Amino acid sequence: MLNCWTATALASQAMDRELTMMERLKLKAHIAMCSGCRNFTSQVRDLRQMSRFYCSGAGQGESPKKQD
Repeated sequence: MLNCWTATALASQAMDRELTMMERLKLKAHIAMCSGCRNFTSQVRDLRQMSRFYCSGAGQGESPKKQD
């Protein structure tokens, strides 16, 4: 079982590289039980989406659509 420090590190790394199957399974299991890491993962995903939106120049008076 992952601890929160390792889970958040993997969640961050998942934005930049493909996790191994074992890493994905461990992270999913941890996130299923830990609301703090679940929130962190969601916030990292949202920040990345917002950054891409505004860097693309699309942020001229619009707000990004949240994808579920």
